[in-house]
Amino acid sequence: MSSHRLVLSTFAIVLCLSFSVSAAEKKSKAAKADEAQPLYEMAQPTTENLDYTMYQRIRDEGLAHSHVMEFASALADGSGPRLTGSPNLKRANEWTRDQFGAMGCSNAHLEDWGEFGMGWRQLNTWVRMSAPDTAVFIAQALPWSPSSHGPINGRAVWMDAKDEKDLEKYKGKLSGKIVLFGEMREVKTVDKALFERRDEANLKQLAEYPVHVGQQEDSFQTFIKRLEFREKVGQFLAAEHAAGIVVPSRDGRNNGGSGGTIFDDGGSGMGWFTYKREHAEALPIVVMAIENYGRIYRLLKANVPVTVEMDVETEFTGDHEHGFDTIAEIPGTDPKLKDEVVMVGGHLDSWASATGATDNGAGTVVAMEVMRILNALKVEPRRTIRVGLWTGEEQGEFGSYGYVKQHFGFVPLSTAPDQLKLPDFMRKPAGAVQLKPEQQKISGYFNVDNGSGKIRGIYLQENASVGPIFEHWMEPLKDLGVSTLTMRNTGGTDHEAFDSVGVPGFQFIQDPLDYGSRTHHSNMDTYERLQPDDLAQAAVVEAIFVYNTAMREQMLPRKPLPRPELEERRKAALKNVMPGAEAAAEEMKKPEN
Repeated sequence: MSSHRLVLSTFAIVLCLSFSVSAAEKKSKAAKADEAQPLYEMAQPTTENLDYTMYQRIRDEGLAHSHVMEFASALADGSGPRLTGSPNLKRANEWTRDQFGAMGCSNAHLEDWGEFGMGWRQLNTWVRMSAPDTAVFIAQALPWSPSSHGPINGRAVWMDAKDEKDLEKYKGKLSGKIVLFGEMREVKTVDKALFERRDEANLKQLAEYPVHVGQQEDSFQTFIKRLEFREKVGQFLAAEHAAGIVVPSRDGRNNGGSGGTIFDDGGSGMGWFTYKREHAEALPIVVMAIENYGRIYRLLKANVPVTVEMDVETEFTGDHEHGFDTIAEIPGTDPKLKDEVVMVGGHLDSWASATGATDNGAGTVVAMEVMRILNALKVEPRRTIRVGLWTGEEQGEFGSYGYVKQHFGFVPLSTAPDQLKLPDFMRKPAGAVQLKPEQQKISGYFNVDNGSGKIRGIYLQENASVGPIFEHWMEPLKDLGVSTLTMRNTGGTDHEAFDSVGVPGFQFIQDPLDYGSRTHHSNMDTYERLQPDDLAQAAVVEAIFVYNTAMREQMLPRKPLPRPELEERRKAALKNVMPGAEAAAEEMKKPEN
């Protein structure tokens, strides 16, 4: 080879090597950029790659070999009422943890979300009228009521007080009395079915996004103000040495709050924070069936003396009880994706007048059945599948918010004195969302907490980008009645904790059945109100959503990160919009000539 050709060849080799190194560097940089970019920000596929064989396997396991009602009976009948902080809830936490371990889950454990307040349980309650006639009444102790320490007997007084001024007329008149506190509501005819399923018209309406321009009334603020007044009433009655308090049960949807159904929750008590020692109920307090309350009320209005006897036998088990969530996993197997998580759950706690079967035993046992189905099929998910059973939901979603704060992030809350009087979920934000590294590693969370009804679709929680994905997932489930997507938000349960820090959190649309009419927070929330076929269907649908989330290449797409600290400013009225208003305002400031 000549020296000239040798130089040319050497130059060509060097040039090729330079191009190769440059291409490798670009490829390496692109790979690093992909690694740095969260998978929920990657372009989503135009169609979903669904495993229809797995769809069928999940359906077969969940519908033909369901064990959801075994879980339901063990939870509702075996553990009983599961009031937050109670010994029963502790037993349910431990039972669910052990069940997850037995079915093959990994890392089944309890996580402490912090101090709750007083542990309490009802041992026995009875109320009767002894004059002018004898009658046995339907009543139960309100949660965290103190004990009467044996039967108490007193003249009944109906107290008509709507504000603090009204209390003055009762000073010196209530010692030893049994006080009826609360309006006697109208008891209407039950002229509609208490048990309902969604029809096509209802689902079509639900799919439409409601538009409301202007300031909406904050009904919960009104509710809290009413409870603040009730706390003052409770303190007044204790100072006046009343013997006990009787409150009427509220109504249910479609006039379902009659016929012996009583709704026995925190909204009926003398304040919101009655589970804390510093806000504890001072007197024995019961909620009574409206028909029984009405009889006493009418006699008193007719100036007939009434004597009431009551025995409230309750027990406190501690002033500083902690709350715990039950957590377990099916580990991911994909080397690239196994550190990412998809979560499923519901709340384990309930109120105390029944066994919490539909609220939210239903969501709990559906989540348990989801994990059982996936374990039975020996799935090997790419991402880790994690279940969370939350506690303290009924008092403010404490368990889910506590878990999210420890793992994913939180919104700092105002500590102003007026704000500290409110439940956490009502307090104003004090800054931007604070995120933890794990927040980028969770793809989504799925929740069931609307009773025992079968799943009819899902609330997108205003996450438009996930709509086409879920629509594809639901297509093979239409024969099970799953057909509806709605952009609407739905609130009041644990998906909100995830949504609050930018994690896709979803609640399913369910048939209402008799949830709002007679089981939600009532003495009728028992095993008999559960619908086995609906729960089996719900477990299958939720298992498929969880499995698909765990297996797809991309994480679920997200909404923009919430900015709660800007909400008041965004809602504030615009300045200087009206022509001439600014000049007129300046003119008004000038001193008169």
